[in-house]
Amino acid sequence: MSLKIPEGEDRLRHVCEACGTIHYQNPKIITGVVAEWNRQVLLCKRAIEPRYGFWTLPAGFMENGETTEQAAAREAYEEATATLANMRLFALENVPHISQVHVIYQADLVAGQCAAGIESLEVKLFDEQDIPWDELAFRTVRKTLECFFQDRREGVQQVHHLTLS
Repeated sequence: MSLKIPEGEDRLRHVCEACGTIHYQNPKIITGVVAEWNRQVLLCKRAIEPRYGFWTLPAGFMENGETTEQAAAREAYEEATATLANMRLFALENVPHISQVHVIYQADLVAGQCAAGIESLEVKLFDEQDIPWDELAFRTVRKTLECFFQDRREGVQQVHHLTLS
């Protein structure tokens, strides 16, 4: 394997010297959800690294064979045993410095039911004023929540397109 710019390409790629196969490395897709119940937002305290013990939205890596919506619903169930309804696209967040794209949905938490799943130490529904802003796991979570609460204050529903560097 060597690192070179293949013919017709414009960037370095991993290329097998024996057979010439180009091994592309592409961004990972993260899916997640802002789940609401009675105007409260569901957050999960992480039981895994990175950022063990910090709060996050239910989210994670998309699996092969899933749609982004299915992946977000699966992550909500895995992390918070949450069942969702009325899912709609909320944000597309480019995070190029770590080669990720985050696809975030907004949804209703069915019957307000949630409990810690295998990847969470704790789950909780928060009013905006009670969000543990200094204990959020990732900048993308903070930015998503800021957009969500700003939209709520302004009475708008929109899809956000963000790039975080």
